[in-house]
Amino acid sequence: MNTGPLSEEELEWLDEILLEHGSDDSVMDVSELDGMLTALLSGPGKIQPEVWLVSLWGSAVPEWSSEAEKTRFNSLALQHMNDIAERLSEAPDQFDPLFGYQTIDDEEYLVVEEWCFGYMRGVALDNWSALPASELPALEAIAIHADEVSTTKLEQYTPEEYEQSQAAIGPAALTLWKYWLTKLQ
Repeated sequence: MNTGPLSEEELEWLDEILLEHGSDDSVMDVSELDGMLTALLSGPGKIQPEVWLVSLWGSAVPEWSSEAEKTRFNSLALQHMNDIAERLSEAPDQFDPLFGYQTIDDEEYLVVEEWCFGYMRGVALDNWSALPASELPALEAIAIHADEVSTTKLEQYTPEEYEQSQAAIGPAALTLWKYWLTKLQ
Protein backbone atom coordinates (compact mmCIF):
# COMPACT_ATOMS: atom_id res chain seq x y z
CA MET A 1 0.00 0.00 0.00
CA ASN A 2 1.20 3.48 -0.81
CA THR A 3 1.73 6.04 1.92
CA GLY A 4 1.38 9.79 2.16
CA PRO A 5 -1.35 12.09 0.94
CA LEU A 6 -3.52 11.13 -1.99
CA SER A 7 -3.04 12.99 -5.23
CA GLU A 8 -5.79 15.20 -6.65
CA GLU A 9 -6.52 12.49 -9.22
CA GLU A 10 -6.89 9.85 -6.49
CA LEU A 11 -9.19 12.09 -4.44
CA GLU A 12 -11.29 12.80 -7.54
CA TRP A 13 -11.49 9.08 -8.31
CA LEU A 14 -12.67 8.35 -4.74
CA ASP A 15 -15.22 11.14 -5.09
CA GLU A 16 -16.52 9.66 -8.35
CA ILE A 17 -16.78 6.16 -6.85
CA LEU A 18 -18.61 7.43 -3.77
CA LEU A 19 -21.08 9.27 -5.96
CA GLU A 20 -21.48 6.37 -8.39
CA HIS A 21 -22.09 3.74 -5.71
CA GLY A 22 -23.62 5.97 -3.06
CA SER A 23 -27.13 6.20 -1.75
CA ASP A 24 -29.02 8.37 0.72
CA ASP A 25 -27.60 6.14 3.48
CA SER A 26 -23.96 6.29 2.43
CA VAL A 27 -21.01 8.64 2.42
CA MET A 28 -21.48 10.62 -0.78
CA ASP A 29 -18.21 12.46 -1.33
CA VAL A 30 -14.56 12.59 -0.35
CA SER A 31 -15.13 15.47 2.08
CA GLU A 32 -17.65 13.39 4.01
CA LEU A 33 -15.24 10.43 3.91
CA ASP A 34 -12.46 12.66 5.30
CA GLY A 35 -14.71 13.74 8.17
CA MET A 36 -15.74 10.18 8.97
CA LEU A 37 -12.15 8.93 8.96
CA THR A 38 -11.05 11.84 11.15
CA ALA A 39 -13.72 10.96 13.75
CA LEU A 40 -12.75 7.29 13.66
CA LEU A 41 -9.14 8.24 14.36
CA SER A 42 -10.16 10.75 17.02
CA GLY A 43 -12.57 8.66 19.05
CA PRO A 44 -12.29 6.55 22.18
CA GLY A 45 -12.07 3.17 20.43
CA LYS A 46 -10.50 1.43 17.49
CA ILE A 47 -13.14 0.78 14.85
CA GLN A 48 -11.97 -1.88 12.41
CA PRO A 49 -12.21 -1.33 8.63
CA GLU A 50 -14.73 -4.16 8.22
CA VAL A 51 -17.07 -2.15 10.48
CA TRP A 52 -16.58 1.35 9.12
CA LEU A 53 -16.53 0.24 5.48
CA VAL A 54 -20.03 -1.21 5.95
CA SER A 55 -21.18 2.04 7.59
CA LEU A 56 -19.57 4.05 4.81
CA TRP A 57 -21.84 2.36 2.26
CA GLY A 58 -24.98 2.42 4.40
CA SER A 59 -27.61 -0.12 3.54
CA ALA A 60 -26.28 -1.16 0.13
CA VAL A 61 -22.85 -2.65 -0.41
CA PRO A 62 -21.62 -1.56 -3.85
CA GLU A 63 -21.76 -3.80 -6.86
CA TRP A 64 -18.18 -3.22 -7.92
CA SER A 65 -17.38 -3.27 -11.61
CA SER A 66 -14.36 -5.43 -10.77
CA GLU A 67 -12.32 -6.75 -7.87
CA ALA A 68 -9.62 -4.27 -8.91
CA GLU A 69 -12.03 -1.35 -8.44
CA LYS A 70 -12.98 -2.58 -4.95
CA THR A 71 -9.34 -3.15 -4.00
CA ARG A 72 -8.31 0.28 -5.29
CA PHE A 73 -11.12 2.00 -3.39
CA ASN A 74 -10.30 0.23 -0.13
CA SER A 75 -6.56 0.85 -0.56
CA LEU A 76 -7.01 4.55 -1.25
CA ALA A 77 -9.46 4.97 1.63
CA LEU A 78 -6.98 3.30 4.01
CA GLN A 79 -4.10 5.36 2.62
CA HIS A 80 -6.12 8.52 3.19
CA MET A 81 -6.95 7.39 6.73
CA ASN A 82 -3.26 6.72 7.42
CA ASP A 83 -2.37 10.16 6.08
CA ILE A 84 -4.91 11.80 8.41
CA ALA A 85 -3.53 9.76 11.33
CA GLU A 86 0.01 10.83 10.49
CA ARG A 87 -0.92 14.50 10.30
CA LEU A 88 -2.87 14.34 13.56
CA SER A 89 -0.09 12.61 15.47
CA GLU A 90 3.08 13.97 13.90
CA ALA A 91 2.11 17.33 12.41
CA PRO A 92 -1.16 18.58 13.93
CA ASP A 93 -0.40 22.06 12.62
CA GLN A 94 -0.77 20.55 9.12
CA PHE A 95 -4.13 18.95 9.86
CA ASP A 96 -6.77 20.57 7.70
CA PRO A 97 -10.24 19.11 7.14
CA LEU A 98 -10.93 18.38 3.49
CA PHE A 99 -13.83 20.76 2.99
CA GLY A 100 -15.52 21.29 -0.32
CA TYR A 101 -16.16 24.45 -2.28
CA GLN A 102 -19.13 25.64 -4.28
CA THR A 103 -19.12 28.41 -6.84
CA ILE A 104 -22.20 30.63 -6.99
CA ASP A 105 -22.26 33.66 -9.28
CA ASP A 106 -18.50 33.48 -9.80
CA GLU A 107 -17.89 33.53 -6.04
CA GLU A 108 -16.42 30.52 -4.26
CA TYR A 109 -17.92 29.41 -0.94
CA LEU A 110 -16.54 26.98 1.62
CA VAL A 111 -18.81 23.96 2.19
CA VAL A 112 -18.28 22.29 5.58
CA GLU A 113 -21.53 20.38 6.00
CA GLU A 114 -20.46 17.19 4.21
CA TRP A 115 -17.28 16.94 6.28
CA CYS A 116 -19.29 17.47 9.48
CA PHE A 117 -21.91 14.89 8.43
CA GLY A 118 -19.07 12.42 7.90
CA TYR A 119 -17.49 13.28 11.24
CA MET A 120 -20.75 12.68 13.08
CA ARG A 121 -21.22 9.40 11.16
CA GLY A 122 -17.84 8.33 12.55
CA VAL A 123 -18.81 9.47 16.06
CA ALA A 124 -21.95 7.32 15.84
CA LEU A 125 -19.83 4.21 15.29
CA ASP A 126 -18.20 4.50 18.71
CA ASN A 127 -19.22 5.25 22.28
CA TRP A 128 -18.44 8.89 22.92
CA SER A 129 -20.63 9.03 26.06
CA ALA A 130 -17.56 9.45 28.29
CA LEU A 131 -16.75 12.78 26.64
CA PRO A 132 -16.90 15.26 29.55
CA ALA A 133 -19.01 18.41 29.47
CA SER A 134 -15.82 20.49 29.23
CA GLU A 135 -15.13 18.95 25.79
CA LEU A 136 -18.69 19.10 24.45
CA PRO A 137 -18.29 22.57 22.90
CA ALA A 138 -15.69 21.11 20.52
CA LEU A 139 -18.08 18.37 19.42
CA GLU A 140 -20.92 20.89 19.14
CA ALA A 141 -18.77 23.11 16.88
CA ILE A 142 -18.79 20.23 14.41
CA ALA A 143 -22.28 18.88 15.08
CA ILE A 144 -24.00 22.21 14.44
CA HIS A 145 -23.01 21.94 10.77
CA ALA A 146 -24.14 18.32 10.58
CA ASP A 147 -27.58 18.66 12.09
CA GLU A 148 -30.38 19.75 9.81
CA VAL A 149 -32.28 21.04 12.86
CA SER A 150 -29.42 23.49 13.50
CA THR A 151 -29.92 25.03 10.07
CA THR A 152 -32.38 27.49 11.60
CA LYS A 153 -29.78 28.58 14.15
CA LEU A 154 -27.07 28.89 11.50
CA GLU A 155 -29.37 30.99 9.30
CA GLN A 156 -29.55 33.54 12.10
CA TYR A 157 -25.77 33.98 12.14
CA THR A 158 -24.22 37.02 10.58
CA PRO A 159 -21.80 36.21 7.75
CA GLU A 160 -18.92 36.82 10.18
CA GLU A 161 -20.41 34.49 12.81
CA TYR A 162 -20.95 31.82 10.18
CA GLU A 163 -17.34 32.10 8.99
CA GLN A 164 -16.16 31.88 12.59
CA SER A 165 -18.24 28.74 13.10
CA GLN A 166 -16.62 27.21 10.01
CA ALA A 167 -13.15 28.21 11.18
CA ALA A 168 -13.79 26.51 14.54
CA ILE A 169 -14.28 23.06 13.01
CA GLY A 170 -10.62 22.11 12.40
CA PRO A 171 -9.45 23.25 15.86
CA ALA A 172 -12.44 21.43 17.41
CA ALA A 173 -11.47 18.19 15.66
CA LEU A 174 -7.91 18.58 16.95
CA THR A 175 -9.18 19.24 20.48
CA LEU A 176 -11.27 16.07 20.40
CA TRP A 177 -8.41 14.01 18.97
CA LYS A 178 -6.06 15.27 21.70
CA TYR A 179 -8.62 14.58 24.42
CA TRP A 180 -9.17 10.95 23.43
CA LEU A 181 -5.46 10.45 22.81
CA THR A 182 -4.65 11.42 26.42
CA LYS A 183 -7.42 9.13 27.73
CA LEU A 184 -6.14 6.15 25.73
CA GLN A 185 -2.54 6.45 26.91
